[in-house]
Amino acid sequence: MEMFYYLVFGVLSFVVASLELSKTNKDRINTTTAFNSFKNNYLVVYSLMMSGDWMQGPYVYYLYSQYGFSKGDIGRLFIAGFGSSMFFGTIVGSLADKQGRKRACVTYCITYILSCITKHSPQYKVLMLGRILGGVATSLLFSAFESWLVAEHNKRGFEQQWLSLTFSKAIFLGNGLFAILSGLFANLLADNLGFGPVAPFDAAACILALGMAIILSSWPENFGDPSDNKDLLTQFKGAALAIAADEKIALLGAIQSLFEGSMYTFVFLWTPALSPNDEDIPHGFIFATFMLSSMLGSSIASRMMARVSLRTESYMQMVFAIAAFTLLLPIITSILVPPSGVKGGSISFAGCIQLFGFCTFEACVGIFWPSIMKMRSQYIPEEARSTIMNFFRVPLNMFVCVVLYNVNAFPITVMFGMCSIFLFMASILQRRLMVVSEREIQKSRSQDWTPMKERIEEELPLKVTI
Repeated sequence: MEMFYYLVFGVLSFVVASLELSKTNKDRINTTTAFNSFKNNYLVVYSLMMSGDWMQGPYVYYLYSQYGFSKGDIGRLFIAGFGSSMFFGTIVGSLADKQGRKRACVTYCITYILSCITKHSPQYKVLMLGRILGGVATSLLFSAFESWLVAEHNKRGFEQQWLSLTFSKAIFLGNGLFAILSGLFANLLADNLGFGPVAPFDAAACILALGMAIILSSWPENFGDPSDNKDLLTQFKGAALAIAADEKIALLGAIQSLFEGSMYTFVFLWTPALSPNDEDIPHGFIFATFMLSSMLGSSIASRMMARVSLRTESYMQMVFAIAAFTLLLPIITSILVPPSGVKGGSISFAGCIQLFGFCTFEACVGIFWPSIMKMRSQYIPEEARSTIMNFFRVPLNMFVCVVLYNVNAFPITVMFGMCSIFLFMASILQRRLMVVSEREIQKSRSQDWTPMKERIEEELPLKVTI
Protein backbone atom coordinates (compact mmCIF):
# COMPACT_ATOMS: atom_id res chain seq x y z
CA MET A 1 0.00 0.00 0.00
CA GLU A 2 3.01 2.29 0.33
CA MET A 3 3.02 2.47 -3.47
CA PHE A 4 -0.38 4.18 -3.25
CA TYR A 5 1.08 7.14 -1.32
CA TYR A 6 4.01 7.44 -3.73
CA LEU A 7 1.60 7.32 -6.68
CA VAL A 8 -0.56 10.14 -5.30
CA PHE A 9 2.49 12.26 -4.46
CA GLY A 10 4.07 11.58 -7.86
CA VAL A 11 0.94 12.47 -9.83
CA LEU A 12 0.51 15.71 -7.87
CA SER A 13 4.19 16.59 -8.39
CA PHE A 14 3.85 16.03 -12.13
CA VAL A 15 0.69 18.16 -12.35
CA VAL A 16 2.20 21.03 -10.34
CA ALA A 17 5.42 20.99 -12.39
CA SER A 18 3.44 20.85 -15.65
CA LEU A 19 1.26 23.81 -14.63
CA GLU A 20 4.25 25.93 -13.67
CA LEU A 21 6.30 25.07 -16.76
CA SER A 22 3.44 25.40 -19.25
CA LYS A 23 2.47 28.95 -18.37
CA THR A 24 1.98 31.16 -21.42
CA ASN A 25 1.92 34.94 -21.68
CA LYS A 26 -1.80 34.86 -20.90
CA ASP A 27 -0.98 33.17 -17.59
CA ARG A 28 1.78 35.64 -16.69
CA ILE A 29 1.68 39.26 -15.62
CA ASN A 30 4.21 41.62 -17.18
CA THR A 31 5.98 43.59 -14.46
CA THR A 32 9.00 45.86 -13.97
CA THR A 33 12.47 45.20 -12.57
CA ALA A 34 11.75 47.40 -9.55
CA PHE A 35 8.63 45.42 -8.71
CA ASN A 36 10.38 42.06 -9.13
CA SER A 37 13.09 43.16 -6.70
CA PHE A 38 10.45 44.28 -4.18
CA LYS A 39 8.43 41.09 -4.65
CA ASN A 40 11.45 38.78 -4.27
CA ASN A 41 12.53 40.51 -1.07
CA TYR A 42 9.07 39.99 0.42
CA LEU A 43 8.92 36.37 -0.75
CA VAL A 44 12.26 35.58 0.93
CA VAL A 45 11.08 37.08 4.22
CA TYR A 46 7.60 35.52 4.06
CA SER A 47 9.04 32.08 3.22
CA LEU A 48 11.41 32.29 6.20
CA MET A 49 8.58 33.37 8.50
CA MET A 50 6.35 30.53 7.35
CA SER A 51 9.25 28.05 7.60
CA GLY A 52 9.73 29.06 11.23
CA ASP A 53 6.05 28.29 11.80
CA TRP A 54 5.91 25.04 9.80
CA MET A 55 9.10 23.72 11.43
CA GLN A 56 7.32 23.52 14.78
CA GLY A 57 4.00 22.03 13.68
CA PRO A 58 4.80 18.30 13.46
CA TYR A 59 6.45 18.16 16.89
CA VAL A 60 4.33 20.36 19.18
CA TYR A 61 1.95 17.61 20.30
CA TYR A 62 4.73 15.02 20.38
CA LEU A 63 6.96 17.22 22.57
CA TYR A 64 4.17 17.79 25.09
CA SER A 65 3.46 14.06 25.23
CA GLN A 66 7.18 13.35 25.78
CA TYR A 67 7.07 15.64 28.80
CA GLY A 68 4.39 13.33 30.19
CA PHE A 69 1.28 15.47 29.83
CA SER A 70 -2.14 13.92 29.24
CA LYS A 71 -4.42 14.61 26.27
CA GLY A 72 -6.48 16.92 28.47
CA ASP A 73 -3.43 18.93 29.51
CA ILE A 74 -2.23 19.17 25.91
CA GLY A 75 -5.71 20.21 24.76
CA ARG A 76 -5.70 23.07 27.28
CA LEU A 77 -2.33 24.21 25.95
CA PHE A 78 -3.72 24.36 22.40
CA ILE A 79 -6.85 26.19 23.59
CA ALA A 80 -4.59 28.73 25.33
CA GLY A 81 -2.82 29.39 22.03
CA PHE A 82 -6.02 30.05 20.09
CA GLY A 83 -7.51 32.01 23.00
CA SER A 84 -4.40 34.18 23.16
CA SER A 85 -4.68 34.86 19.44
CA MET A 86 -8.32 35.83 19.93
CA PHE A 87 -7.81 38.24 22.86
CA PHE A 88 -4.26 39.62 22.68
CA GLY A 89 -3.83 39.29 18.91
CA THR A 90 -6.54 41.86 18.23
CA ILE A 91 -4.81 44.40 20.47
CA VAL A 92 -1.39 43.76 18.95
CA GLY A 93 -2.87 43.99 15.44
CA SER A 94 -4.35 47.41 16.24
CA LEU A 95 -0.98 48.60 17.52
CA ALA A 96 0.53 47.56 14.19
CA ASP A 97 -1.66 50.13 12.38
CA LYS A 98 -0.62 52.86 14.81
CA GLN A 99 2.99 52.01 15.72
CA GLY A 100 4.07 50.60 12.37
CA ARG A 101 3.76 47.34 10.42
CA LYS A 102 7.54 46.78 10.24
CA ARG A 103 7.73 46.95 14.04
CA ALA A 104 4.86 44.48 14.23
CA CYS A 105 6.71 42.05 11.94
CA VAL A 106 9.84 42.32 14.11
CA THR A 107 7.64 41.78 17.17
CA TYR A 108 6.35 38.59 15.55
CA CYS A 109 9.91 37.29 15.19
CA ILE A 110 10.86 38.12 18.79
CA THR A 111 7.62 36.73 20.24
CA TYR A 112 7.87 33.47 18.32
CA ILE A 113 11.56 33.04 19.17
CA LEU A 114 10.68 33.40 22.88
CA SER A 115 7.89 30.86 22.37
CA CYS A 116 10.42 28.42 20.88
CA ILE A 117 12.77 28.91 23.84
CA THR A 118 10.03 27.92 26.30
CA LYS A 119 9.89 24.46 24.69
CA HIS A 120 13.12 23.57 26.53
CA SER A 121 11.24 23.59 29.84
CA PRO A 122 9.07 20.65 30.97
CA GLN A 123 7.21 22.96 33.35
CA TYR A 124 3.53 23.28 32.43
CA LYS A 125 3.35 26.99 33.33
CA VAL A 126 6.35 27.79 31.11
CA LEU A 127 4.83 25.84 28.22
CA MET A 128 1.54 27.66 28.77
CA LEU A 129 3.40 30.98 28.50
CA GLY A 130 4.93 29.70 25.27
CA ARG A 131 1.50 28.91 23.83
CA ILE A 132 0.22 32.38 24.75
CA LEU A 133 3.24 33.97 23.04
CA GLY A 134 2.68 31.69 20.05
CA GLY A 135 -0.96 32.81 19.80
CA VAL A 136 0.05 36.47 19.69
CA ALA A 137 2.71 35.67 17.08
CA THR A 138 0.19 33.83 14.90
CA SER A 139 -2.10 36.88 14.80
CA LEU A 140 0.82 39.05 13.70
CA LEU A 141 1.89 36.52 11.06
CA PHE A 142 -1.50 36.59 9.36
CA SER A 143 -2.05 40.36 9.53
CA ALA A 144 1.08 42.49 9.91
CA PHE A 145 3.04 41.07 6.95
CA GLU A 146 0.13 41.34 4.52
CA SER A 147 -0.68 44.85 5.78
CA TRP A 148 2.93 45.96 5.29
CA LEU A 149 2.99 44.45 1.78
CA VAL A 150 -0.23 46.11 0.59
CA ALA A 151 0.70 49.53 1.98
CA GLU A 152 4.24 49.42 0.59
CA HIS A 153 3.02 48.12 -2.78
CA ASN A 154 0.59 51.03 -3.12
CA LYS A 155 3.10 53.58 -1.80
CA ARG A 156 5.57 52.62 -4.51
CA GLY A 157 2.93 53.07 -7.20
CA PHE A 158 2.88 49.50 -8.52
CA GLU A 159 -0.18 48.29 -10.42
CA GLN A 160 -2.94 46.77 -8.27
CA GLN A 161 -3.06 43.57 -10.33
CA TRP A 162 0.58 42.83 -9.50
CA LEU A 163 -0.42 42.22 -5.88
CA SER A 164 -2.12 38.98 -6.93
CA LEU A 165 1.21 37.76 -8.34
CA THR A 166 2.95 38.34 -5.01
CA PHE A 167 0.10 36.71 -3.09
CA SER A 168 0.03 33.56 -5.25
CA LYS A 169 3.83 33.16 -5.16
CA ALA A 170 3.85 33.68 -1.39
CA ILE A 171 1.35 30.86 -0.88
CA PHE A 172 3.09 28.61 -3.43
CA LEU A 173 6.41 29.00 -1.61
CA GLY A 174 5.53 29.75 2.02
CA ASN A 175 2.50 27.46 2.39
CA GLY A 176 3.65 24.83 -0.09
CA LEU A 177 7.27 24.24 -0.99
CA PHE A 178 8.81 25.55 2.24
CA ALA A 179 6.18 23.74 4.32
CA ILE A 180 7.33 20.45 2.78
CA LEU A 181 11.03 21.28 3.18
CA SER A 182 10.49 22.45 6.76
CA GLY A 183 8.74 19.22 7.69
CA LEU A 184 11.50 17.12 6.14
CA PHE A 185 14.22 19.19 7.83
CA ALA A 186 12.47 18.96 11.19
CA ASN A 187 12.23 15.19 10.76
CA LEU A 188 15.94 15.06 9.89
CA LEU A 189 16.93 16.97 13.03
CA ALA A 190 14.60 15.25 15.48
CA ASP A 191 14.68 11.64 14.24
CA ASN A 192 17.45 10.94 11.73
CA LEU A 193 20.16 12.91 13.51
CA GLY A 194 18.74 12.10 16.95
CA PHE A 195 18.68 15.64 18.36
CA GLY A 196 15.22 15.09 19.85
CA PRO A 197 11.86 16.87 19.54
CA VAL A 198 13.20 20.23 20.82
CA ALA A 199 15.65 20.57 17.89
CA PRO A 200 13.03 21.75 15.34
CA PHE A 201 12.08 24.60 17.66
CA ASP A 202 15.71 25.70 17.95
CA ALA A 203 16.04 25.59 14.17
CA ALA A 204 12.82 27.61 13.83
CA ALA A 205 14.23 30.27 16.19
CA CYS A 206 17.36 30.57 14.02
CA ILE A 207 15.28 30.88 10.83
CA LEU A 208 13.09 33.56 12.42
CA ALA A 209 16.20 35.47 13.55
CA LEU A 210 17.52 35.41 9.98
CA GLY A 211 14.22 36.74 8.65
CA MET A 212 14.18 39.47 11.31
CA ALA A 213 17.66 40.59 10.22
CA ILE A 214 16.44 40.97 6.62
CA ILE A 215 13.39 42.97 7.78
CA LEU A 216 15.50 45.32 9.91
CA SER A 217 18.01 45.91 7.11
CA SER A 218 15.76 46.24 4.04
CA TRP A 219 12.14 47.07 4.98
CA PRO A 220 10.94 50.68 5.35
CA GLU A 221 8.26 51.45 7.94
CA ASN A 222 4.63 52.13 7.03
CA PHE A 223 1.56 52.91 9.09
CA GLY A 224 -2.19 52.62 8.92
CA ASP A 225 -3.18 55.71 10.91
CA PRO A 226 -0.16 57.18 12.75
CA SER A 227 -2.11 60.09 14.28
CA ASP A 228 -1.59 60.52 18.01
CA ASN A 229 -5.18 61.49 18.79
CA LYS A 230 -6.56 57.95 18.50
CA ASP A 231 -6.30 55.59 21.44
CA LEU A 232 -6.76 51.83 21.20
CA LEU A 233 -10.48 51.94 22.03
CA THR A 234 -11.05 54.56 19.32
CA GLN A 235 -9.26 52.32 16.81
CA PHE A 236 -11.47 49.38 17.80
CA LYS A 237 -14.59 51.51 17.38
CA GLY A 238 -13.39 52.78 14.00
CA ALA A 239 -12.72 49.24 12.78
CA ALA A 240 -16.10 48.01 14.04
CA LEU A 241 -17.87 50.94 12.34
CA ALA A 242 -16.04 50.24 9.09
CA ILE A 243 -17.21 46.61 9.18
CA ALA A 244 -20.79 47.61 10.05
CA ALA A 245 -20.95 50.38 7.43
CA ASP A 246 -19.64 48.37 4.48
CA GLU A 247 -21.45 45.15 3.67
CA LYS A 248 -18.52 43.96 1.56
CA ILE A 249 -16.13 44.03 4.54
CA ALA A 250 -18.65 42.26 6.77
CA LEU A 251 -19.23 39.57 4.13
CA LEU A 252 -15.49 39.14 3.64
CA GLY A 253 -14.98 38.67 7.38
CA ALA A 254 -17.77 36.09 7.61
CA ILE A 255 -16.43 34.18 4.59
CA GLN A 256 -12.91 34.11 6.02
CA SER A 257 -14.08 32.93 9.45
CA LEU A 258 -16.27 30.16 7.98
CA PHE A 259 -13.54 28.83 5.70
CA GLU A 260 -10.62 29.09 8.11
CA GLY A 261 -12.70 27.66 10.95
CA SER A 262 -13.42 24.60 8.79
CA MET A 263 -9.78 24.43 7.70
CA TYR A 264 -8.38 24.43 11.27
CA THR A 265 -10.99 21.89 12.34
CA PHE A 266 -9.91 19.68 9.43
CA VAL A 267 -6.35 19.74 10.84
CA PHE A 268 -7.61 17.91 13.94
CA LEU A 269 -9.89 15.51 12.03
CA TRP A 270 -7.93 14.14 9.08
CA THR A 271 -5.81 11.70 11.11
CA PRO A 272 -8.72 9.89 12.84
CA ALA A 273 -10.66 9.97 9.55
CA LEU A 274 -7.92 8.14 7.64
CA SER A 275 -7.11 5.70 10.45
CA PRO A 276 -10.36 4.98 12.36
CA ASN A 277 -9.09 1.50 13.32
CA ASP A 278 -5.52 2.59 14.10
CA GLU A 279 -4.36 1.88 10.56
CA ASP A 280 -0.67 2.47 10.02
CA ILE A 281 -0.51 5.62 7.88
CA PRO A 282 2.60 7.76 7.13
CA HIS A 283 1.53 11.04 8.74
CA GLY A 284 4.56 13.02 7.58
CA PHE A 285 4.25 11.84 3.97
CA ILE A 286 0.52 12.57 3.92
CA PHE A 287 1.20 16.04 5.33
CA ALA A 288 3.72 16.63 2.52
CA THR A 289 1.10 15.44 0.01
CA PHE A 290 -1.40 17.94 1.42
CA MET A 291 1.13 20.75 1.08
CA LEU A 292 1.81 19.70 -2.51
CA SER A 293 -1.95 19.89 -3.14
CA SER A 294 -1.90 23.41 -1.69
CA MET A 295 0.89 24.29 -4.15
CA LEU A 296 -1.33 22.99 -6.95
CA GLY A 297 -4.13 25.27 -5.76
CA SER A 298 -1.91 28.35 -5.59
CA SER A 299 -0.60 27.60 -9.09
CA ILE A 300 -4.18 27.43 -10.39
CA ALA A 301 -5.01 30.65 -8.53
CA SER A 302 -2.09 32.50 -10.14
CA ARG A 303 -3.42 31.56 -13.60
CA MET A 304 -6.96 32.70 -12.77
CA MET A 305 -5.89 35.98 -11.17
CA ALA A 306 -3.69 36.80 -14.18
CA ARG A 307 -6.86 37.08 -16.28
CA VAL A 308 -8.36 40.53 -15.82
CA SER A 309 -11.76 39.38 -17.13
CA LEU A 310 -12.10 36.68 -14.43
CA ARG A 311 -13.18 38.14 -11.11
CA THR A 312 -12.02 36.57 -7.85
CA GLU A 313 -15.50 37.01 -6.36
CA SER A 314 -16.90 34.81 -9.15
CA TYR A 315 -14.67 31.71 -9.13
CA MET A 316 -14.43 31.53 -5.32
CA GLN A 317 -18.10 30.52 -5.17
CA MET A 318 -17.22 27.28 -6.96
CA VAL A 319 -14.09 26.76 -4.85
CA PHE A 320 -16.09 26.91 -1.61
CA ALA A 321 -18.74 24.56 -3.02
CA ILE A 322 -16.08 22.01 -4.05
CA ALA A 323 -14.42 22.28 -0.64
CA ALA A 324 -17.79 21.66 1.04
CA PHE A 325 -18.35 18.50 -1.02
CA THR A 326 -14.88 17.09 -0.23
CA LEU A 327 -15.56 17.29 3.51
CA LEU A 328 -18.80 15.36 2.99
CA LEU A 329 -16.80 12.34 1.76
CA PRO A 330 -16.19 10.87 5.26
CA ILE A 331 -19.97 10.86 5.77
CA ILE A 332 -20.65 9.38 2.31
CA THR A 333 -18.03 6.63 2.68
CA SER A 334 -19.30 5.74 6.17
CA ILE A 335 -22.71 5.08 4.59
CA LEU A 336 -21.71 3.40 1.31
CA VAL A 337 -18.52 1.53 2.28
CA PRO A 338 -18.86 -1.23 4.90
CA PRO A 339 -16.65 -0.45 7.93
CA SER A 340 -13.71 -2.74 8.64
CA GLY A 341 -13.46 -4.24 12.11
CA VAL A 342 -9.80 -5.20 11.70
CA LYS A 343 -7.40 -3.23 13.88
CA GLY A 344 -4.15 -1.94 12.38
CA GLY A 345 -3.02 -2.78 8.87
CA SER A 346 -2.76 -0.36 5.95
CA ILE A 347 -5.18 2.35 4.89
CA SER A 348 -8.67 1.12 3.95
CA PHE A 349 -10.52 1.62 0.66
CA ALA A 350 -12.69 4.27 2.33
CA GLY A 351 -9.51 5.95 3.55
CA CYS A 352 -8.12 6.04 -0.01
CA ILE A 353 -11.28 7.77 -1.27
CA GLN A 354 -11.13 10.26 1.59
CA LEU A 355 -7.45 10.96 0.92
CA PHE A 356 -8.27 11.99 -2.66
CA GLY A 357 -11.00 14.25 -1.30
CA PHE A 358 -8.71 15.75 1.33
CA CYS A 359 -6.08 16.51 -1.32
CA THR A 360 -8.80 18.31 -3.31
CA PHE A 361 -9.72 20.27 -0.18
CA GLU A 362 -6.08 21.29 0.30
CA ALA A 363 -5.99 22.44 -3.33
CA CYS A 364 -9.00 24.64 -2.51
CA VAL A 365 -7.02 25.98 0.47
CA GLY A 366 -4.20 26.84 -1.95
CA ILE A 367 -6.65 28.81 -4.11
CA PHE A 368 -8.29 30.43 -1.08
CA TRP A 369 -5.24 32.13 0.44
CA PRO A 370 -4.08 34.33 -2.47
CA SER A 371 -7.70 35.01 -3.46
CA ILE A 372 -8.80 36.17 0.00
CA MET A 373 -5.62 38.27 0.23
CA LYS A 374 -6.52 39.98 -3.05
CA MET A 375 -10.08 40.69 -1.90
CA ARG A 376 -8.85 42.03 1.45
CA SER A 377 -6.48 44.40 -0.38
CA GLN A 378 -9.44 45.74 -2.38
CA TYR A 379 -12.07 46.12 0.35
CA ILE A 380 -10.35 46.76 3.71
CA PRO A 381 -9.44 50.44 4.34
CA GLU A 382 -5.71 51.09 4.72
CA GLU A 383 -5.93 53.09 7.97
CA ALA A 384 -7.31 50.12 9.94
CA ARG A 385 -6.14 47.15 7.89
CA SER A 386 -4.37 45.15 10.64
CA THR A 387 -7.11 45.92 13.18
CA ILE A 388 -9.92 44.72 10.91
CA MET A 389 -7.96 41.63 9.81
CA ASN A 390 -7.53 40.61 13.46
CA PHE A 391 -11.22 41.32 14.10
CA PHE A 392 -11.92 38.69 11.44
CA ARG A 393 -9.87 36.17 13.47
CA VAL A 394 -11.93 36.58 16.67
CA PRO A 395 -14.88 34.34 15.60
CA LEU A 396 -12.39 31.97 13.95
CA ASN A 397 -10.37 31.47 17.14
CA MET A 398 -13.52 31.26 19.24
CA PHE A 399 -14.87 28.53 16.96
CA VAL A 400 -11.62 26.53 17.08
CA CYS A 401 -11.50 26.78 20.90
CA VAL A 402 -15.04 25.39 21.11
CA VAL A 403 -14.16 22.56 18.71
CA LEU A 404 -11.00 21.67 20.65
CA TYR A 405 -12.92 21.65 23.92
CA ASN A 406 -15.64 19.36 22.52
CA VAL A 407 -13.59 17.34 20.03
CA ASN A 408 -14.46 14.06 21.79
CA ALA A 409 -18.10 14.96 22.42
CA PHE A 410 -19.33 14.44 18.84
CA PRO A 411 -18.77 11.70 16.25
CA ILE A 412 -16.25 12.59 13.58
CA THR A 413 -18.93 12.49 10.86
CA VAL A 414 -20.89 15.19 12.71
CA MET A 415 -17.79 17.39 12.84
CA PHE A 416 -17.16 16.96 9.11
CA GLY A 417 -20.84 17.65 8.38
CA MET A 418 -20.66 20.87 10.37
CA CYS A 419 -17.56 21.98 8.44
CA SER A 420 -19.27 21.18 5.14
CA ILE A 421 -22.29 23.29 6.09
CA PHE A 422 -20.00 26.19 6.97
CA LEU A 423 -18.30 25.94 3.58
CA PHE A 424 -21.64 25.90 1.74
CA MET A 425 -22.58 29.02 3.74
CA ALA A 426 -19.29 30.61 2.65
CA SER A 427 -20.20 29.88 -0.98
CA ILE A 428 -23.59 31.58 -0.55
CA LEU A 429 -22.02 34.63 1.12
CA GLN A 430 -19.42 34.77 -1.66
CA ARG A 431 -22.27 34.96 -4.16
CA ARG A 432 -23.74 37.86 -2.19
CA LEU A 433 -20.34 39.60 -2.13
CA MET A 434 -20.10 39.33 -5.91
CA VAL A 435 -23.58 40.82 -6.37
CA VAL A 436 -22.87 43.74 -4.02
CA SER A 437 -19.47 44.51 -5.56
CA GLU A 438 -20.83 44.37 -9.13
CA ARG A 439 -23.68 46.68 -8.17
CA GLU A 440 -21.21 49.23 -6.82
CA ILE A 441 -19.01 48.93 -9.93
CA GLN A 442 -22.01 49.61 -12.19
CA LYS A 443 -23.06 52.53 -9.98
CA SER A 444 -19.55 53.99 -10.15
CA ARG A 445 -19.46 53.65 -13.93
CA SER A 446 -22.84 55.33 -14.21
CA GLN A 447 -21.67 58.27 -12.10
CA ASP A 448 -18.50 58.60 -14.17
CA TRP A 449 -20.49 58.55 -17.44
CA THR A 450 -23.08 61.22 -16.50
CA PRO A 451 -20.75 64.27 -16.39
CA MET A 452 -18.90 63.01 -19.47
CA LYS A 453 -22.19 62.76 -21.36
CA GLU A 454 -23.12 66.30 -20.34
CA ARG A 455 -19.74 67.62 -21.56
CA ILE A 456 -20.14 65.90 -24.93
CA GLU A 457 -23.62 67.36 -25.38
CA GLU A 458 -22.33 70.86 -24.58
CA GLU A 459 -19.50 70.59 -27.10
CA LEU A 460 -21.67 69.33 -29.96
CA PRO A 461 -22.66 72.08 -32.49
CA LEU A 462 -26.26 73.11 -32.30
CA LYS A 463 -28.41 72.05 -35.27
CA VAL A 464 -30.42 74.86 -36.78
CA THR A 465 -33.50 73.88 -38.73
CA ILE A 466 -34.99 76.28 -41.31
